Amino acid sequence: MAKIPIMVERRLKSEVPRFQKILAQAQLKDINEADTVAIVADMLEGVFGYDKYEDITREFAIKNTYVDLAVKTEKEIDFLIEVKSIGTNLKNLHLKQAVDYAANRGVQWAILTNGVIWQAHRVTVDGRVSSEEVFCIDFLSLSIRNTSDLESVFLLCKKGLGKGAIDDYYQQSQAFNKYVVGTILQSENIAKPVRTLLRKISPGLKVDLSDICEMISKEVIKREITDSQTEECQALIKKTNNQIKKINKK
Repeated sequence: MAKIPIMVERRLKSEVPRFQKILAQAQLKDINEADTVAIVADMLEGVFGYDKYEDITREFAIKNTYVDLAVKTEKEIDFLIEVKSIGTNLKNLHLKQAVDYAANRGVQWAILTNGVIWQAHRVTVDGRVSSEEVFCIDFLSLSIRNTSDLESVFLLCKKGLGKGAIDDYYQQSQAFNKYVVGTILQSENIAKPVRTLLRKISPGLKVDLSDICEMISKEVIKREITDSQTEECQALIKKTNNQIKKINKK
C-alpha cells in the first residue's frame, strides 16, 4: 500500500478524532439524510483533503436522477457517493442505487455511506453491471494509532487518488484472496511437494497427482471456495489457472 505523506498523516490524526465525536453525537440525535450529507461533505474536506468548491459536487445529475455527492479531481469523476441517514443500516437496495449511478456515468468506484460506515465498491460494466465491495471503513472504530486504519482512510484521500492507492489496493486484493489461494492449492504445483512429503512419511506410497488435487478440492478446502458459481469468481479462477499454466511452462 502507498506510503502516507507526513502532512496527510498529521491531518488524519487530527481530523479523524474530531469527526468521530461529530458522528457519535449525530448518531445520538439520529439526524436525517440531508444533515448526514452535510457531515459527509465536511469529512471529504477535513479528513480526505478535497477542496469543497473545486473537487466536490452536490446533487450531481445523472440522466433523470441525482447522486448525493461526486468527487472529481481531474477531468474524470473519481467516485460517486450515495449517502443514507446516519441511523440507516446499509443494504443491497442502497448499493444497487449507487452502482447504477456509477454505471450510468462510467465511473469505476461507488461509495455507499451513512457517515459512519463507508463501503467502497468497484463497478464493472461488461455486458451487464456488476460490483464488488473492495473495502469497508467503520469510522467510529478507527484508531489513529493503528497504521492499517490510517492506510484504509488514505485510500479515499485526494493524495491517495493521486498516487493511485485505491487502484493498487484493488489489484492486490484481486491477487490475494481466498478464491485465488484456493485455486493455487488445487494445482499440481502444490500436489507435487505434497506427494513428495507423503512418500517420505510412507515410503513406497503410490498416489497420482490428480488424486491429491481431488482430495484437496473435495475434502480439504471449504465447499464455499470450490462451489463458487458467480461469474466473477469463475472468471477469477480461470485467470488464475491460466497464470499457473504459464508458470508451469516456464
